[in-house]
Amino acid sequence: MAILDVQHIEKHFGDTPVLEDISFSLEEGQALSIIGSSGSGKTTLLRCLNFLETPDNGVISVRGETLFDANDPDTKREADIRKKRLHFGMVFQSFNLFPQYTALENVTLARQLMAKTEKTGESMESILAEGKALLERMGLADRMENYPHQLSGGQQQRVAIARALAMKPDILCFDEPTSALDPELTGEVLKVIRGLAQQHTTMIIVTHEMAFARDVADQVIFMDGGVIVEQGPARDVIDNPQQERTRHFLSRYSQQ
Repeated sequence: MAILDVQHIEKHFGDTPVLEDISFSLEEGQALSIIGSSGSGKTTLLRCLNFLETPDNGVISVRGETLFDANDPDTKREADIRKKRLHFGMVFQSFNLFPQYTALENVTLARQLMAKTEKTGESMESILAEGKALLERMGLADRMENYPHQLSGGQQQRVAIARALAMKPDILCFDEPTSALDPELTGEVLKVIRGLAQQHTTMIIVTHEMAFARDVADQVIFMDGGVIVEQGPARDVIDNPQQERTRHFLSRYSQQ
């Protein structure tokens, strides 16, 4: 069974269609890259999956559980949205770290709040220990007590990845994770994502790094004008696209 099943998602902003009949599935442990030009609907799709936007139509299921059905009012209750978001970890373009908290505090804050308000039974000690282990995994063992302004962009993004992983999501989502970074810092973030893929972390990665998408992702979706133009195994789509729109888009990128 697919860990994620997306069927017929549509989204309009006013009279403008942004997503039209988007359907795909994702197996556990796979990485899916979504590519396409700016304005093609990639980020809106991620925001719909994370319930930061509400689709106008369609169904979203995780592990066989229907989280959203446009025709079922019971799946749209605002009170349930926060819990549904826990299925997805989101890493934004611009890091979105809290400037007043250290790296470790940024990673552990949400878990600590949940432990206090929802009585999850987790101890503060165990949450801190997991946060430290995640930062060590990100290569930031010596930066745990630094504040965001004391970190490079690449380090901040790695803290953001650790923060998303701390919530133990079913699916980790990246929205152009290197677009706000200087070129020399891009490699360190891509290295972390590559390592997550090797550990079979289930991921959806919106990216403009074509060679990275080809080499790291299991599947690739090419979007244009709010629709899926082509999807399939990553190397097939990027090295041998079948659709003219895909070929035209990829012609702007030189492949190694």
